[in-house]
Amino acid sequence: MNIPFYVAPEQVMKDRADYARKGVARGRGLVAIRFADGIAIVAENPSETLRKVSEIYDRIAFAGVGRYNEYDQLRVAGIRAADLKGFQYSRDDVDARTLANQFAQILGNIFTHEMKPMEVEILIAEVGADPARDQMFHITFDGTVIDQRDTAVIGGDADPVAERLGAGWSEGMDLAAAVRLGVSALAGDRQLAVGELEVAQLARGNGRRCFRRLDDTAVAEILA
Repeated sequence: MNIPFYVAPEQVMKDRADYARKGVARGRGLVAIRFADGIAIVAENPSETLRKVSEIYDRIAFAGVGRYNEYDQLRVAGIRAADLKGFQYSRDDVDARTLANQFAQILGNIFTHEMKPMEVEILIAEVGADPARDQMFHITFDGTVIDQRDTAVIGGDADPVAERLGAGWSEGMDLAAAVRLGVSALAGDRQLAVGELEVAQLARGNGRRCFRRLDDTAVAEILA
């Protein structure tokens, strides 16, 4: 009879966390910035077809970094959960906090019980009727939920990007200023072309569906 090889639970969790953290860090970064009329999301993404940022529901956006196939599974699950709740109850009952908790449970269960954790970090953003009700939730690969207020960073070299965001953010900035801040925070000492960016916004003035993606022409005009 072979004696099973023993590994301390603390070491198993540490190895899983290191593995997932390295996978997320290899991905290109993404930032979200609260501005006067909503929330702007800027991602470094050279692909024209694979999107990091998308609409989940009327006032809610989803953003992910890491392995595309893994965070896209979470995106689809979030859309189904939001649609089901909105159909069973009311569209107003669908909120970012509930979705963030559901994503956290999924990621936490996978991190704890599966051999390989998901190599993803996701962001759920919701625009409210007024700026005080805007919400952003950063969910890590192990299911930890972090409530963000004015700015959020996921993926890439997060700490320097967060420092640049914090230094440049101010209350009441408009969409153009928020996008320029997001691009400069992601770029650092580099120069990012318009074709390397994916930009979207959640705006209070967009009607019932607040999500809108900015095309390259609009982004170029903002950065000009």
